[in-house]
Amino acid sequence: MTRTRLLVASFLTFLPIALAPTLVAQIESKPAATGSVRVSPNELTLPVGGKAQLDAEVLDVGGRPVADARVLFFSRARRSLRVSSDGEVEALKPGKFEIIARALLPNVDRRTGPSATVTVTVPHPDPAAIELPNAPPKIYTGTTVPLAAHVVDKNGTPRDDLTVALTSANRDVAAVDAFGLVTGLRPGSTKILAKGGDLEHEITLDVVANPVAKLDLHAPTDTVRTGDVITFGVKLTNADGAAVWNVPVFYSFTARPDDTLGNAATGQIQQDGRFVAEKPGLYTIVATCGNVSDRLTIRATKRFPQKRKLERVGHGPVLDVHTSDLWVWEGVDGRDYCVTGTWGANGDAIFWDVTDPSKIERIATVTVDARTVNDVKVSDDGRLCIISREGASNRKNGIVAFDVSDPRNPQKISEFDDQLTGGVHNLFIHEGYAYALSAGRRYDILDIKNPRAPIRVGSYQVFEPGASIHDVWVENGIAYSSNWRYGLHLVDVGNGIKGGSPSNPVKIGNYAYPSGWNHAAFPWRSKDTDKFYVFAGDEAFPYGLYTKDNPTYARGWIHIVDFTDLEDPQEVARYEVPEAGTHNLWIEGNTMYVAYYNAGLRVVDISGDLMGDLYRQGREIAWYLPTHPESLVPNAPMAWGPQPHKGHIFFSDWNSGLWAVKLVEDKGRRR
Repeated sequence: MTRTRLLVASFLTFLPIALAPTLVAQIESKPAATGSVRVSPNELTLPVGGKAQLDAEVLDVGGRPVADARVLFFSRARRSLRVSSDGEVEALKPGKFEIIARALLPNVDRRTGPSATVTVTVPHPDPAAIELPNAPPKIYTGTTVPLAAHVVDKNGTPRDDLTVALTSANRDVAAVDAFGLVTGLRPGSTKILAKGGDLEHEITLDVVANPVAKLDLHAPTDTVRTGDVITFGVKLTNADGAAVWNVPVFYSFTARPDDTLGNAATGQIQQDGRFVAEKPGLYTIVATCGNVSDRLTIRATKRFPQKRKLERVGHGPVLDVHTSDLWVWEGVDGRDYCVTGTWGANGDAIFWDVTDPSKIERIATVTVDARTVNDVKVSDDGRLCIISREGASNRKNGIVAFDVSDPRNPQKISEFDDQLTGGVHNLFIHEGYAYALSAGRRYDILDIKNPRAPIRVGSYQVFEPGASIHDVWVENGIAYSSNWRYGLHLVDVGNGIKGGSPSNPVKIGNYAYPSGWNHAAFPWRSKDTDKFYVFAGDEAFPYGLYTKDNPTYARGWIHIVDFTDLEDPQEVARYEVPEAGTHNLWIEGNTMYVAYYNAGLRVVDISGDLMGDLYRQGREIAWYLPTHPESLVPNAPMAWGPQPHKGHIFFSDWNSGLWAVKLVEDKGRRR
């Protein structure tokens, strides 16, 4: 084995020596009874977009190389620093990160076996400019506007590590505080100077007299439920009583709780007048414009006076391997069936008869060459099932199609692995086409109208540094992909809005949020408001992912993004269960079902307009924690994916298999 080898992206070879990757060969190994791991290089500095190759060897307790030993590399911050299983490193974002090189040895638990740590430093690119993208040309006396100044590098990426200080040249005209809020004091003109990252930028700001002499505040109602969004309005008039428009109004509120538990009633108010209460109580809304103001008080009542609960109906236990995704459907014989995948096992997909959810019956198992069958999907007619493959012994992976006209006797009819050899993590079936992820890079679109001979007709990929993809969901001819730090991408694959088709996918729009945890997406149009949302689920394991013995404490939440204006998506709300993390979700009607990993299955009311934190607003209808004393991690919930079907909610649990529950009235159970 080559013990010292460094490969850097070709463009780096033309950089000055001072900017080239710096390598320091210091060894930091974790010795074990079976020896240690030696990595070359052990410390690395790379620019954003730079690549390098790590090599490693396993040594026995005497320091001698172990023949044919394998080392697996993984990154502790995969959204910022990518590393392939064989050690190719790619820097995606600035920061300081760690790569673990872990030995894979027979009869040795990989978590306790020898390993080494590689420290990778990714410097920030040099600052290039200061931007003030929302600076207005004028403001009114007595009003305050925010100035969002930031330093960007040569690529236009904000330098979050650098601050910008704003000052006003004429403080009698306008004042700027430490948070970038500019207040007009008297009519006149002033220069606003921005300094940061050894850069300066200057703009001119005019302050004009405020014409508003009177403000009248009004509300559509004086009583709301927690979680209901209402909009306050104002009437602005000048000294002559004439209406005044387009002068900023500042909204605020105070709250008085109903309870005596020490937690104040809370809520949110936007500067367009929209307000939502999170706790029952009295809320006094204040609207101010210059030296005039008005206020009024409303009451917020508890959203659900009577709670509901999820009652266990049935369980299909899988206690020897991890269970992945599921799909429930009505078969051609009128009975109800479900298929579940397996994770980190031997390539099984399990078929169940769930016609009677209280007596879930395991009816068939198919085995393919894979370690993980992560995703399973069934066509609308109930005849075709496609499963994904990862970790195949021959590395071909791809997808496998089965005829499930008789789910008790699934018949394999085809495989497709052309250019899908890196592993298919997720897939989807839509109108005669299969959408299959390829090695976390893109999704390929396969014509499966003849499922015995699939044909690739198109593909979609985000061509950005370090871009990757986790999931794709297709509805009404639009593909919604989840692309980690590059967020949600909406693509026309037959809807027609952009002239796209399966063979010519065309991007419609996208939205990314700062955490970079975008893992799943579900589109939904509210019949109450006609707003179009995409619910984006996170996935994060900041405290590690445990396959046995110990429970996993995931993190993340559901981001609710308003895509009504496809050109200007806005993140408007969230659903976040404290101390837990989301996985997959499903929406039916005005109800969202979320597999919330260690917080189990959650059922949430999403009726009406959406704003703020749905969990704190009391929109959660019910929850269920799946536990089993003999599961892979005993009594540890790890809900993977939900699907409502004919009045029941089926969901898979990573540790314990398939579950069926039903939403019923809670008759006095203490929560």
